[in-house]
Amino acid sequence: MKKLALEGVRILDLTRFWAGPLAARVLADMGAEVIKVEDLRSRGLASVASLQDSQMTAGLFPNGVPGEQPWNRSGMFNDYHRNKYGVTLDLTTQRGKELFLELVSISDVVIENYTPRVMKNFGLTYPVLKEVNPTLIMISMPGFGSQGPYSNYMALGTIVEPYCGMSSLMGYEKDGPSLMGVNYSDPASAMNAASAITLALFHRRRTGKGQYIDLAHIEAMACLIGHAYVGYSMNKKQPERRGNRHPSWAPHGCYRCKGEDEWVVIAVANDEEWDSFRRAIGNPPWAGEKRFSDPLSRLKNHDELDKLIEEWTTRHDHYEVMQILQQAGVVAAPVVTNKELLEDPHLKAREYYWDVPHPQAGTFPYTRLPQLFSKTPATLRGSAPCLGEHNEMILSGLLGVTKDELEELEAQGVIGTRPPPE
Repeated sequence: MKKLALEGVRILDLTRFWAGPLAARVLADMGAEVIKVEDLRSRGLASVASLQDSQMTAGLFPNGVPGEQPWNRSGMFNDYHRNKYGVTLDLTTQRGKELFLELVSISDVVIENYTPRVMKNFGLTYPVLKEVNPTLIMISMPGFGSQGPYSNYMALGTIVEPYCGMSSLMGYEKDGPSLMGVNYSDPASAMNAASAITLALFHRRRTGKGQYIDLAHIEAMACLIGHAYVGYSMNKKQPERRGNRHPSWAPHGCYRCKGEDEWVVIAVANDEEWDSFRRAIGNPPWAGEKRFSDPLSRLKNHDELDKLIEEWTTRHDHYEVMQILQQAGVVAAPVVTNKELLEDPHLKAREYYWDVPHPQAGTFPYTRLPQLFSKTPATLRGSAPCLGEHNEMILSGLLGVTKDELEELEAQGVIGTRPPPE
């Protein structure tokens, strides 16, 4: 077996929701020993039955069935926490806090994504953790960052996206701003966090010093629309919402295809690609008309052009359109559904999916990391932990907690394997 890139690095994961857990999972996939530290109430039982219908498409439970242990059956949780160990600790208790600090003393990284007040309330800020481990790296990932006038404001992806300016750019010309279909700020922040931690580990290897990292979701997203900043700084104009259109390319957009709710995206950048496009679709008479003879004319007559193109695309399915145009040197791709993604032959050929077994949720395909390392590839070493699954392994194996104390801690609710009754 090839050596794992982050083998020997221990990370304490205090995160919730998507961004933080995904950041830690990226590092776990690359070989880090990630210990998920969570409160017994973190996964909860509240309203799981009422959620099962509305969350069918979000992967809350397999086949929408909560089962006897719904807290261990969430597809989303099991996706973001594979390759991790799981321990429960109530950090509001003195003993829970002491055990956590013992773990900190033998770990390399702590990652958390609470609002800043939470770690302060726990009494577990970076200066406190640094006292027990001077070389510790800690990263905080609140929506608005750990400093600034809005730092204690709560934030989800649906809040971050509009605040960072992304939503103002999205939508059609005559409509208002639009949100994406996914809370993109979470995975964007996750990848930034994983990169930041890796850089901090590299810095510590060179200098022997740990550090604190403050990562704001709004900044991780705002940096993605640099063209809008540059445009305004140069001409003091707000960009217009264009929907699927491009400011200078035509045709450029999403076109209906033969099947039910099937679409393809086509982008033609210049005259050379336009000539290739014309030949690929059979060089119809309208393609040679003056109104489509150059980029500016095609842009001015985009509406008419779209209708004529759709007369051709609706005679083919969306994959067929891609094949025809790509072979002619024209950029095109089908609008792929989640079902089609799972069955996509290209992704299957690249072994993009890992079949991950879980003792409570069963075996389902999950995406691997998008990077393929030739020397230190990501590996699947275990499913997401059930609640408190590794309490004994971590607390006794690493910290020397006796069996009697484990039983006492469970009786006190400091640790456990089942959420308390709601």
